[in-house]
Amino acid sequence: MRSAERLLGAAALLALLTLGGCSTLSNTVQAVKDTVVTPVANALTPAPAASAPAAPASAPVKPAEPVVAQPPLDPAVQRAYDNAVRALRAGRSDEAEKGFKALAQVHPELGGPHANLGLIYRQAGKTAESVAALEKAVAASPQQAQFHHQLGLSYRAAGQFQKARAAYERALELEPEYAAAVLNLGILNDLYLNEPARALELYERYQALTGGRDQAVAKWAIEVKNRKDKLATKKEPS
Repeated sequence: MRSAERLLGAAALLALLTLGGCSTLSNTVQAVKDTVVTPVANALTPAPAASAPAAPASAPVKPAEPVVAQPPLDPAVQRAYDNAVRALRAGRSDEAEKGFKALAQVHPELGGPHANLGLIYRQAGKTAESVAALEKAVAASPQQAQFHHQLGLSYRAAGQFQKARAAYERALELEPEYAAAVLNLGILNDLYLNEPARALELYERYQALTGGRDQAVAKWAIEVKNRKDKLATKKEPS
């Protein structure tokens, strides 16, 4: 049986503390069942210049950041961003939205404000606005895996499943051990794309990355395996 938990859980709200494009994210799992505001690592620089060398998409490990001289951010910008994040973490979404909007207008080159607006809009059920904001975030910070992952969640909420798959896969090209993206890609293949074999592979990969501690995902993997085996049996010639 398909779990309603999977449908609800992936809409979790995170406070993205990353202002720009230099990813310093750890491999800490942001489980899709989380419903609290969860901060992640901070980065203080805008996205690398367009001429900066990009890491190959097929790199087997997290790509190294290109060494590019970046102008320091105005401390006032950092303070404004921190204030908006604190408001979001405290549940003051209107205040947070106002702060992130102001930052996005003055500093459109920073991905973080756009990304957090996308999360706020998705939490409010404004799916189209969420997609638009997160598309701006990944355009501003194309090397930020978490922005691609969040865009995938919003695409999925909008029913754009192929775009969601592409966004999750891009997140994993950037961070191959990004467990939350692995799990959400598995959920997408399981519940929306009807690809049980791929879903099972991803659930097992997620379990390997997280030490097999998630009992819910273990049950989902068993469900998918049973469904996959039944389909295979039906296809066997009599």
